[in-house]
Amino acid sequence: LLPVAVRNLTNVVQVAGARGHSLAIRADGTAWAWGYNAFGELGDGTLTTRTVPVQVRNLTGVVAVAGGRDHSLALRSDGTVWAFGHNGYGQLGDGTTTHRSTPVQAGTLTGVVAISAGAYHSLALRSDGTVWSWGRNNLGQLGDGTLSRRVRPVQVRNLSGVTAIGCGRDHGLAVLGDGTVRTWGANGYGQLGDGTTTNRTLPVAVTGLTGAVAVTAGRAYSAALVVP
Repeated sequence: LLPVAVRNLTNVVQVAGARGHSLAIRADGTAWAWGYNAFGELGDGTLTTRTVPVQVRNLTGVVAVAGGRDHSLALRSDGTVWAFGHNGYGQLGDGTTTHRSTPVQAGTLTGVVAISAGAYHSLALRSDGTVWSWGRNNLGQLGDGTLSRRVRPVQVRNLSGVTAIGCGRDHGLAVLGDGTVRTWGANGYGQLGDGTTTNRTLPVAVTGLTGAVAVTAGRAYSAALVVP
């Protein structure tokens, strides 16, 4: 197979991929989506799968997008977070478990500078260095010390001075200002990097890692970009 150009889409400044759909931001601050749409994750007001990009409705000034398993997140230039798609675990953060085919605001979060999405949970980093999470929490992936599902954002506990975040399928990651990394959630394969395979409901330090500036993760692994 060879790469093909995405149709009818120009001046793109950021892209994000999810399980069955894709997202893009154009230079004009509009968000566009295509692919699977059974839960409204394309945000175009329908449940119709799209083979070419459609504009996400009612959303302007977008500066970042992220895709979960069947939900999508968008960060606006005013620091608010908007979400659409699957919401069975509250991963849209609007206080309900109702799927949404157009964007709804995630709680009352403001001052957000970065977003990330897991399978059924979401993360946001605020400009004050705190991290907020919502959605499914059966493995501790919200980092609030519980296993309770959250339909509105809650603060990840024992975490401050964060400069970057990332999500795996069922775990979260945060880079601190000192270059160390904290992780929480599912750990059956050691993806939290703390030397165990014990799930964690609160952040733990990744063993022996310093100088990190960015993190990313997949289903059961994590990675960090380190500057010597």
